[in-house]
Amino acid sequence: METTDVAPISTSGQLLRVLGLAFGLAALIGNTIGMGILRTPGEIASHVHSAPIFLLVWVLGACYALLGALSLAELGAMRPRSGGLYPLVRDALGPFAGFVSGWADWISTAGSTAAVAIVLGEYVGPLIPVLEGHSTIGASMVVIGFALLQWRGIRVGNIAQLITTSLKGVALIALAVAALVLTVPAGNAANVVSPPSAMPVGLALFAAVIVALQSAIYTYDGWTGPLYFGDEIRNPGREIPRSMIGGVILVLLIYLALNLAFLRVIGIDAMAGDPFVAATMASRLFGPGGDTVLRILTVVSLFASVNALLLMGSRIPYAMSCDGQLPPLWSRVNTGGTPLPSLLATAAVALAFIVTGTFDTVLALLAFFFVANYFLAFTAVFVKRRGEPDAPRPFRVPGYPLVPALALIGSLLFLVAAVWSDRTHSLIAIALLAGSWPVWRAQSAWMKRRLPIDV
Repeated sequence: METTDVAPISTSGQLLRVLGLAFGLAALIGNTIGMGILRTPGEIASHVHSAPIFLLVWVLGACYALLGALSLAELGAMRPRSGGLYPLVRDALGPFAGFVSGWADWISTAGSTAAVAIVLGEYVGPLIPVLEGHSTIGASMVVIGFALLQWRGIRVGNIAQLITTSLKGVALIALAVAALVLTVPAGNAANVVSPPSAMPVGLALFAAVIVALQSAIYTYDGWTGPLYFGDEIRNPGREIPRSMIGGVILVLLIYLALNLAFLRVIGIDAMAGDPFVAATMASRLFGPGGDTVLRILTVVSLFASVNALLLMGSRIPYAMSCDGQLPPLWSRVNTGGTPLPSLLATAAVALAFIVTGTFDTVLALLAFFFVANYFLAFTAVFVKRRGEPDAPRPFRVPGYPLVPALALIGSLLFLVAAVWSDRTHSLIAIALLAGSWPVWRAQSAWMKRRLPIDV
């Protein structure tokens, strides 16, 4: 019987297949729903001034995520491996494409962990006076705390994800229900806040919807969550598609409930440009106590995000190490099923971003790679269909080739939009992509001298 507080490292490199559908849903929802839904509605409302079109944008954002989930669920179920998009891209497009996908995804995930932890640290200060004005310490404590929790093993990480995501879901739904059923205090009703704004028409309306859709799609980012645990999900051929598709639908329902609540309490015109519509709604419903309500909601919501991001991030270097693209140490797993060196490295990178304050720059540079990774993964669907048409596929993309083609075209359009709207960071990201070739060649040569495998 195990008596130590933490599981010792094993060189077996074996993850534990102990996760089920509930974890897949919790990982997706916990990673997807964060600060975006509490802040983004104001930005979208500033582009479209019609409540029906505003809600349509959120549905269209979910449709893009669902196209992606349907497409990549085929690859995830066909050859399930932990590691996110990296093993899918490497298997179809080769080692170099996989290397670029893996390291970009890992650094981005670690940076996202830092960003979420810092917001959490800022919001927890007024609730815990000793941390007031010390957001960096608070953020670091959150990352270290969840890393120590996951050190124990995947079963503990599973329980933590289920609990934190359940609390998040209950809290958000409770806020939406309260806003939809409570009487808004006199003078706070949406219809007396501000005069209506002019609605764009024709091509201007189309352009406004496209810009608004970009913001909405970012709030759905995270639908790939179950793909990071292919080696650990029981019956992955069934549960990965179910968790990805079901998770996107659940996120859409929660988003629609919250946005209907925002529209009822604030109104589309007053929402436009509001940097934090959730705080505005809370203050109108609960008065001075609204700030405390919102802070508690935010803290509860972001706990699930930090846990999910650390779990996901630690699986990427583990998978790359298993393929010989990183040193063997990174593929070591403790007896609890945690890739411990990869977890510690992910937490260390996140802490470095927090302490140095450089995560904003890193995320800006790698934002291009988020969608670029999707583009590579959607391309992999076609490559695998062409190269292995008769391979067993527990789940097949419905409407192939239309569904993955739409997802692929959507990703390409957003890459073009990224270059157009943020040329500086996009061009730097492209340069980093090109510059990764000599790094990969040097790394491959070094690994070949140490390992008798093809990297």
